[in-house]
Amino acid sequence: MVSYGALAVTMVVVVVTVQWLGCNFAEGYPEEDLVVRLPGQPKVLFRQYAGYVEVDTKTGRSLFYYFVEAATQPETKPLTLWLNGGPGCSSVGGGGFTELGPFYPTGDGRGLRINSMSWNKASNLLFVESPAGVGWSYSNTSSDYNTGDETTAKDMLVFLIRWFSKFPELKARDFFLTGESYAGHYIPQLADAILNYNIQSKGFKFNVKGIAIGNPLLKLNTDSSAVYEYLWSHGIISDELRLRIFRQCDFNNIPNASNECFNAIADASAVSEYVDVYDVLRDLCYPSIVQQELRLKKMATHISIGVDVCMTYERKFYFNLPEVQHALHANRTRLPYEWSMCTSRVNYRGIDLNISMLPLLKRIIQNKTPVWIFSGDQDSIIPFLGTRTIIRELAHDLNFSTTLPYGHWYHRDQVAGWVTEYGKLLTFATVRGAAHMVPYGQPARALHMFSCFVRGRRLPNNTHYPDDG
Repeated sequence: MVSYGALAVTMVVVVVTVQWLGCNFAEGYPEEDLVVRLPGQPKVLFRQYAGYVEVDTKTGRSLFYYFVEAATQPETKPLTLWLNGGPGCSSVGGGGFTELGPFYPTGDGRGLRINSMSWNKASNLLFVESPAGVGWSYSNTSSDYNTGDETTAKDMLVFLIRWFSKFPELKARDFFLTGESYAGHYIPQLADAILNYNIQSKGFKFNVKGIAIGNPLLKLNTDSSAVYEYLWSHGIISDELRLRIFRQCDFNNIPNASNECFNAIADASAVSEYVDVYDVLRDLCYPSIVQQELRLKKMATHISIGVDVCMTYERKFYFNLPEVQHALHANRTRLPYEWSMCTSRVNYRGIDLNISMLPLLKRIIQNKTPVWIFSGDQDSIIPFLGTRTIIRELAHDLNFSTTLPYGHWYHRDQVAGWVTEYGKLLTFATVRGAAHMVPYGQPARALHMFSCFVRGRRLPNNTHYPDDG
């Protein structure tokens, strides 16, 4: 609970900040959710908000959010929602503080450093820990942690309706839905729920202008078989093991896989002991070493191909500092467990993984909503090999012709990936050198791609193109 004295100080900070920046953008925002400053945070000119939105009063189910303004001219920029996947992984910890948010944790886990390629250069950003049980989101009813796609989509719709009531100035803003991995389910299902809501609503309607999903789970059978093609094509499993997997496994009937199939897949999964399967080129982080360094307050660097491979451990250490949780208005019910990036508390319906997202994506596109699907090309968990095939199938089902043949796109005079377009509303792009978490592995290329997406531009096919990042 915020004391009257603390609330008064917060109100003064809001007024002074608004006057100093010479704008009224933050007027009407929830003062109690203003994040005055995070521990160890560099000074910035944009504002941050964090807190809870109750989505079910009867069961006491609430979702935690983190909202950050665009770095410049936030009143003119769109709003973008980002959801991580799992299912059961934190969008605040993943997207917010590891990938595309304004800050990264420092090497000692006790402070923050600027992410110079944050997507808040192009948009206001909203991150939500969903479903309840993930991160600091919670329910007072334990059975709520038994959930699935349908409940998750419904809760997110309720969350957004109530969140926009907190931030009414953003109601008419261009709104983009983005995410990665199992957000390949979350985002299409949420977009479909919003579409149905807009049709029925006689008042407020969401102004959705597009959806973009990275390395998404869209169609389990195709995505699963692509894993082993990818591992084989990158020399990670042998010819013999690849042949054994495809002889023993019927990927069109995964729930009834044979013991021989499970054994073959287990042999392939053993590679995760010495290769990061989310990024096959990146070095591994050794937890025992980095955790000791964090306890000793040692500032260490663990760099592989330009990224801190131990950032996930630094982030967890930071988020579990009491002063950080206090600054974020998080953990208000004193949860009996630590914050973690992904949780086993959520018992998610396994059968939902088998639902194909193509019918929903087709409906969304037929509603004139642009869809961008992008893939880091070093990811073996949901490889671009399967995603590219799925998007081509979707285009065929829509009877879309190829309007941009598959070819390279550029960032800073280098090939940043490959892209193809179908019709006017469906784009598939790869990001060269990125992996499962595209903004983490290639932040500059990811920002350039995102900037093109929210501005309605094609990705550049030459080196003489304005640099959006």
